[in-house]
Amino acid sequence: MAAMMSASKVAFAKGVSFKAERASKVAAPRAVCASKASAFGGKQLKMQARQLRSVAKFSVQATSTSKPAIEAEEMQTEAPTTLLRSDGTPSDSMRAQFEKMIRAAQDEICASIKELDGGEFREDAWTRPGGGGGISRVLQGGKVFEKAGINVSVVYGKMPPEAYRAATGGTDAKKSDAYIPFFAAGISSVMHPHNPMAPTVHFNYRYFETEAPEDDPSAPRAWWFGGGTDLTPSYIFEEDIKHFHQTQKDACDKTDEAFYPKFKQTCDDYFMIKHRGERRGVGGIFFDDMNDRAPEELLKLATNCAAAVVPGYAPLVKKHKDDAFTPEQKAWQQMRRGRYVEFNLVYDRGTTFGLKTGGRIESILMSLPLTARWEYDQKQEEGSEEAKAMEAFRNPPDWLNM
Repeated sequence: MAAMMSASKVAFAKGVSFKAERASKVAAPRAVCASKASAFGGKQLKMQARQLRSVAKFSVQATSTSKPAIEAEEMQTEAPTTLLRSDGTPSDSMRAQFEKMIRAAQDEICASIKELDGGEFREDAWTRPGGGGGISRVLQGGKVFEKAGINVSVVYGKMPPEAYRAATGGTDAKKSDAYIPFFAAGISSVMHPHNPMAPTVHFNYRYFETEAPEDDPSAPRAWWFGGGTDLTPSYIFEEDIKHFHQTQKDACDKTDEAFYPKFKQTCDDYFMIKHRGERRGVGGIFFDDMNDRAPEELLKLATNCAAAVVPGYAPLVKKHKDDAFTPEQKAWQQMRRGRYVEFNLVYDRGTTFGLKTGGRIESILMSLPLTARWEYDQKQEEGSEEAKAMEAFRNPPDWLNM
């Protein structure tokens, strides 16, 4: 959705993609319009966006052009201190605070995975002429992980006016034909262990802002947060999945106890492989278009959720990384990896948007496993552990109340 990503994918991964790839059954995106003086200043007005049919219409327009939505990257020998533009962005701005959070999370999570695996991460850093850039860190062919990647990105770009009007809920206001500047930042990761008894994990957290078009500086602006963490095991160990979900719930509860059940359902819905009638894994949490409370409160939510990745996931890998397994169990893992690939390339909004907007291809596809398998008309033996897993993927239970 997996990552992580190129500058474009991280920014839009798993749901931002300026709402252009939104499925028709999901509720219309929300936007908060700030005062003319500031994106966050003054009295905020909550406005309902256009229906998703028109969003789908402009998504085609936005991605069919041959002109990339973002500038080409320029590789750097080392990661810059900041990926923000050198335009005097205040250190207490939400842009600066979010970049600081995701850079710290990348460092902390990479350190934890390195300790668990013993291998080294390769780091690639890039910037863009007009500002922004990204840092990809990938551990490939390790002792524990087949592939583990944690990427951060900051993107400055421009979106079509139709996308802007849908984001801000504008209908009768002055309609500008100018492309609208936007800012997006995010962290995304996917980790694929070797052992089929150890689960795969994916997470991403992101922040998005629009600016007013140049020919209408008084037009409303929009901002929102999104993200989530989800688990994809090949085999079901209920105590492990309960531990993972409880960790996500604890992180959400620090902001609002109503979040976890809502985010769990959204996660189950989002990671549905529709042509298979099954989920990619056992879910977790997922949220998007969040702007219904103060941005500082939602930054806290994203920070707490990112901090829950290691305690929610690392113990499961440590527990199972040395488990014995058969060739048949390894083949089943490869089958499930095939499902992972199907979801990412067919349904994941971040992946498809990144591929269409000229993002860094190595970072976009970093989420894919090194190996996968497609077996014709594969069936699970009734009563087998594989059949048990399929039941969980097709009918996700309430893991914390079983």
